[in-house]
Amino acid sequence: MDGVQLLRLGKRLTELGRALITDPASEHLTAGEIAVIADVYRHPAASVQEIRVRTGFAQSHVSVSVARLREHGLLDAAPDPTDGRRTLLTVSDHARHAIRTHVARPAEPVIAKAVPDPEKARRVTELLDELAGLLLP
Repeated sequence: MDGVQLLRLGKRLTELGRALITDPASEHLTAGEIAVIADVYRHPAASVQEIRVRTGFAQSHVSVSVARLREHGLLDAAPDPTDGRRTLLTVSDHARHAIRTHVARPAEPVIAKAVPDPEKARRVTELLDELAGLLLP
């Protein structure tokens, strides 16, 4: 495998993962917005600056994404009790429930759709489980 194949594989796995964890109601979200909400989910009470550092996005991109996510009721905002100029963001209860519901779904149906041969789909699932065990902390 070379670097290009690895990147293509990573992109394909990202597409499959996104198909699994998104639903028609969340398809209006951009990949950047999904990354922002995922960061806030993992790091509650996050500031825009903290999200920017962790995601590597420009501050303007994070600010625009946060504004859209708040409009959609996916993020809640509260003033920082130690610094009234900062806003701290958390995932709304509605979004948190939807995220938990979607990430808990098994990957096999998405893999079966991508790899129609049942035996090959089973093998892909086994290999992905093995890779996850080796590469993920």
